[in-house]
Order: sequence, then structure tokens, then C-alpha cells
Amino acid sequence: MVRRHHLDGGAASPEAVTRALVALHATDPASVYLSVLARSTASSLADVSAAMYERRSLVRWMAMRRTLFLLPRTDVPIVQAAISTPLAAVLRRRLISQLKRNGSEPPVSGDLDTWLSGLQGQVEHALRARGSATGAELAADVPALRTHIPPRAASDRPQNVTSSLLTMMSAQGRIVRSTPTGPWTSRHHRWEPVERWWHDGLPELAAADSQRELARRWLARFGPATLDDLQWWTGWNKTTVRHVVRELPVEDVDLHGDTGIALINDDLDDAANPPAAALLPALDPTPMGWKRRDWFFGIPQRHVFDNQGNIGPTLWWDGEIVGSWAVDATGEIRTLVVADRGAAARTAIQDVTARMQEQLQGTAITPAFRTPLEHSLGRGR
Repeated sequence: MVRRHHLDGGAASPEAVTRALVALHATDPASVYLSVLARSTASSLADVSAAMYERRSLVRWMAMRRTLFLLPRTDVPIVQAAISTPLAAVLRRRLISQLKRNGSEPPVSGDLDTWLSGLQGQVEHALRARGSATGAELAADVPALRTHIPPRAASDRPQNVTSSLLTMMSAQGRIVRSTPTGPWTSRHHRWEPVERWWHDGLPELAAADSQRELARRWLARFGPATLDDLQWWTGWNKTTVRHVVRELPVEDVDLHGDTGIALINDDLDDAANPPAAALLPALDPTPMGWKRRDWFFGIPQRHVFDNQGNIGPTLWWDGEIVGSWAVDATGEIRTLVVADRGAAARTAIQDVTARMQEQLQGTAITPAFRTPLEHSLGRGR
């Protein structure tokens, strides 16, 4: 894991980091930058931004588990066919069901499916006319986006159609998330037509072939693992996972008494690597890569997870989580080692903390999901 995921900081570029992890979690925009900086001593904040918005070699995409990821642009068609297209169909059905159940203000006249298709066409036309736009700008151009969906259940919240429809259209591969409207930590962004990223539109691939290739790439970076791990990461059901795995060149392996799988002829050697320290951000793809995570935890998991199962910032030594870290309001990184692994570990952690401090240029960062240790450290306690 240390070698494959570049936990020693040796990756050459943001693109190299992303390929090594298959995809980076992008629900919290800051996580993308921090995941790269932790693995690439050669990269800066500007390098990450350039990869996403100048070279456009990396793109944020709605994908596995209805979660936003950063993907190599060349891999998006694979993920689209394997994950996002069926996800878009689910999001569409849910939106129509919600409109039927809750109603809307003003009421939608006629068939909801037809109305929704027409609205999507209007959004695409408005977005092409502008070139890029925020959701608010699109709602100004297409007033029907402001259609209000009132709450009808305790779990509902008042909302307009805008967010749900744009998310659905992005999962369909019709529009793309572009530049942030504020600093690199901003959670708001502009939208662009898909043709700005793929001139002839997003290439269409066969779903079965794409599922097989996505599972193979995941196993190459996260294997050996269990079928439950693969199911959790992809969001597929058990039937799909078993069908896909049957088409892959895999063999059974023993994972400390549990049955796992690995690609045949995979490099599973125990080649000696120097121990390495790393500061990984909230929702980093390494700890989020498996459903079962006890094998790389050196501390109680409750310290770094919130109530919804989201992992916060983690402090690593030699492939093991030994503590947490946070950036306080002044931009200072604070670390806490819970599992002491000796003087060499403490020195290495100090070194990578100093490097990350320099890379962040004094930016104060608050994760979207607060966890016990991070919250305590962030307040300077």
C-alpha cells in the first residue's frame, strides 16, 4: 500500500497520484489538493489547479456510491459506462418520484418526464450560450430551474430543482464541473458544456467491458481485497460484483483467515521499503479504499470517523494510522500521535508536517466533515 499509493511522497505529478489511486475523493474540494500534496513532494497547489483547469487532464465526476471523484480525463468514459450512466437513471427516477410525491410550486403541468427532458434541453442551450455558468446564473436564464419542491416528510428539506437537475445532468455526462467560484477550498463551482472537455461529446463504451476494466484497475491498486471491499468501493450490488469478478484473471488469497482475491501474477512481494510518514486528508482514497479497515489502524477508529462513517484527516507511519492532524484558523498544522512508534516515526512526522505547512502557504482548512480528533486539534486544544 505504501509503495502503490505513494505514501512516501514520491509521485511525480497530480496525474500520477490520481492514476495510482484510480480516483481521488472530491466531495470536499480541499481533499483533492491535500491528497496530491501528501503524495507528491514535487507538486504545489498551483500544479493541482493547472491539472484540473488548464491542462484539463483531471476532471471532477459524479461516480462511485453517488460520490464526487477526481478522475483522469482519459478514464472518465470507463467510469461513465460502468457507474455514472446507471446512477443518472436512478437520480432521474428519484427526482420524478419526489416531484410526484411532494408536488411543486408552481405546479408542473403535463407529463413530468417530458417536462424534465425539456428543462434539460433548455439548460444545455443556456450553458452553451454562456460558455460557463454557476447554478444561479443558469436559474436566471432558465426560470423553471427555480421550481420549488416543498418538504413533505421529516427527512425532506426545502429545495429548488436546480441542484438535483444539474447533478443528474452531470451524471449523464452532459455537463462538467469547472472552476471554483472562490479559492481552491471553495465548495461552489461553475458548469461547462461537455463539449468543452470532449469536442465530440463523451465517448460511449460498453457497460460490461467498462465494469470489468474498472474492477481490474481497482484490484491492481487496492488488491488483495475481499469481494465486500470491491462492492463497497464501486457501489455495485453483490450480483454485479460476482459477475464482474468471474471475468477477471483472479485467484483466491488468504487475508488473515478471510478469503480475498488478487489479480493473478500481481506483485504481492514484501520488498523492503523505508518506513514513510504521511498526512492524509479527510476522505482520502487510501483509507476509503476498503470496507474493512482494521488491518491498517493503530488507533481506535472512533477518533477519526464522524457519525456518518466519514473519515477525517489521518496521520500515517509505515502503512499504519497512528494519529490525526488539523489546520487551525491561523493556517498552522497541528498533529497528534496517538500510537507512538518511536523516535524515527516522530522525526519523520515532523518533517512531512513542515513540508505540508510550506505547501499550504498558510491556508486555513476546515474539512466538510468534522471528526473528534480533527475538531479538537483545529481549535488548538
